[in-house]
Amino acid sequence: MNSIDRRGFASSDALDLEGRGLPNAHYVDPDMFREESEAVLMQNWTGIGFGKDVPDPGSAKPVDLLGIPLLIVRDADGEIGVFQNTCRHRGMILVDRPKKLRGMIRCPYHSWCYSLKGDLRTTPHVGGPGHNMHADIRRDELGLVRIRSHVWRDVVFVNVSGTAPAFEDYAGSMVSRWSEFEDPMVFGGTDSAFSLEVATNWKLAVENYCESYHLPWVHPGLNSYSRLEDHYNIEEPGHFSGQGTTVYRQFSDEAGRVFPDINGLSRKWDTAAEYLAFYPNVLFGVHRDHAFAILLEPVAIDRTIEHIAIYYTAEGATAPDLAEMRRANAQQWRTVFEEDVGVVEGMQRGRHGPLFDGGVFSPVMDGPTRMFHEWVASQISNARRAASG
Repeated sequence: MNSIDRRGFASSDALDLEGRGLPNAHYVDPDMFREESEAVLMQNWTGIGFGKDVPDPGSAKPVDLLGIPLLIVRDADGEIGVFQNTCRHRGMILVDRPKKLRGMIRCPYHSWCYSLKGDLRTTPHVGGPGHNMHADIRRDELGLVRIRSHVWRDVVFVNVSGTAPAFEDYAGSMVSRWSEFEDPMVFGGTDSAFSLEVATNWKLAVENYCESYHLPWVHPGLNSYSRLEDHYNIEEPGHFSGQGTTVYRQFSDEAGRVFPDINGLSRKWDTAAEYLAFYPNVLFGVHRDHAFAILLEPVAIDRTIEHIAIYYTAEGATAPDLAEMRRANAQQWRTVFEEDVGVVEGMQRGRHGPLFDGGVFSPVMDGPTRMFHEWVASQISNARRAASG
């Protein structure tokens, strides 16, 4: 057996899990966190925000991805772009809070201005008082640094390294699986979004979401009608994993009303629902009448913020007489997700046990989680091989 160094890598530089889970270092060691963040989160399509947060042309929202300042902007054409939130002049942060821009991205330091597409437009007094141009300042070469981005199911994804496959290829198998859900859905409004701060490594939130094995003990209410035996595993190596249920029960109010169904669904979805972890850090759920996305923001090695947004058909999202149902549905999901907090925080604390060896997997119940571990290991091994030449 290869020895494992303090960062969790096999001495061969390839991370061979040998049937076990990721070593403790992947959850508690700062050096491992930095290397893993680069190999996994920067090299792939990582979720950083929602389109709903920049709803109108000129809307801008700054985000932080592991210390990298980024800016999500909706331009005048309605397209969403992502830039490094740094002025090309002296490195000043351009936008420090969500806001509606007045047609330009203006640096608050020396008032250099960029278009909503990132082009440098004005450079006041750059050539001296009253001289707003200079031969050495080539505006066409000094636009904002654009980060490769793509929006799918209202989640804004970025590929910081610029080397990942095209998003259409990266997500192709998942798009195909959920092709019936491609009709645009509408954010349910303020009451349909919430965040949870969790004292855990982001990967543990993915691992917990992947599997249904924990339902009887962690979610007894949910398990009372969607039992463990009603669930099935979903595994797509290298892309996503998760679980589904064959007994989805629509949310209804006291009068028996339900949300409008998504158009064109096959009969399978009358009672089915699926919950997939799209690698690396976005968790999706689809149902006949609504969907949600959970964006995992890795703040630190042992701290994650879960950002949840719920979507409906246009009628389901906007009908005033469904407002109370939307609030109640969001609260129902919040209760479910909060039930998981103690579990993922407990696993984080448990990873400080020095004799824990990554654990074992149930051959039947833990397939989706094991697949995620193997994908993380493969990303790190590939990065190390590339670095070594």
